[in-house]
Amino acid sequence: MIYLTEEDILRAASIDEVLNAIEISMCLYEQKAFHMPQRLSVDYEKNTLLLMPCFIKDCFGTKLVTLFPENPEKHIPVLNGIMVLNDAQTGVPLALLNGPALTALRTAAVGTVSIRHMAPDKNKSLGIIGAGVQGFYQAWVACAGGNFKDVFVYDLYPGKTSVLEEKLSEMIPDVKFHQAACVEELLENSQVVITATTSFEPVLPDKEDLLAGKHFVGIGSYKPNMREFPHALFNLLKNVFIDTEHAVQESGDIIVPLKNNWLRQEQIMTLGRFLIDDKSLDEVKGDTTLFKSVGMALFDVCASKLIYEKAIQKGLGQEIVL
Repeated sequence: MIYLTEEDILRAASIDEVLNAIEISMCLYEQKAFHMPQRLSVDYEKNTLLLMPCFIKDCFGTKLVTLFPENPEKHIPVLNGIMVLNDAQTGVPLALLNGPALTALRTAAVGTVSIRHMAPDKNKSLGIIGAGVQGFYQAWVACAGGNFKDVFVYDLYPGKTSVLEEKLSEMIPDVKFHQAACVEELLENSQVVITATTSFEPVLPDKEDLLAGKHFVGIGSYKPNMREFPHALFNLLKNVFIDTEHAVQESGDIIVPLKNNWLRQEQIMTLGRFLIDDKSLDEVKGDTTLFKSVGMALFDVCASKLIYEKAIQKGLGQEIVL
């Protein structure tokens, strides 16, 4: 068994390889070629432990995630955890992977897969709302997997935006970064917009003219009472694309529009189904589009399998003797 650090995970596979692995996982989801028990959530006082198991043909894995909301006071990230990858035939542990790095990378890859297939090819400008860890990964993976020349970043706290720009400039020096003074400025200059916040109210203005013709990726709202998108956006959408059917019960960005009749159930489609059906991808590229992700353990297993195999080939990781 090997242990893979954040550095190992980021060195093991290329962004295109990770994106392809996520696309494969979306197809496995539609084909029901997996077994994914409901994740176990254990709350103790203010803290939460999540156990997320999933089985596919060649391997299975379990991600253990802790959420300790008071950690920032101790200068420790809120989210910590680890991924255990096992051989499907013997159950023998193959690898331990840094949980936060794996989660951030695969979540960013999920969003970028939607950009790969739904955003017009001419897009050159990306907008990021939320300058936290996920905002960094979303910007990095989207730029590495696409043709963006400019990135506009907005956060309620300008200091966070400056730190994110500095980190991204080192990772992708050929891209120009701009600190947007407001969300409206970001929308006016971006064709693709990724929201990565923990907001309970929409972070975009309720104005159709500012929203029309763009591709939106929603990462932040993972609870029924959390929302990032306004009513006006749903007036512009033919369909809403989701990563997993659980999004309909988990995210306020789906729950609230359905409840208020801004969105009909038949308008909702998984991105995997869209890809498998081989519909004309060009049909959506001129439209206003929305992809909402809440994540699932299947993404973790498929990404971990790829990263483990590539790490073995490259001699990465630290061997652990059980």
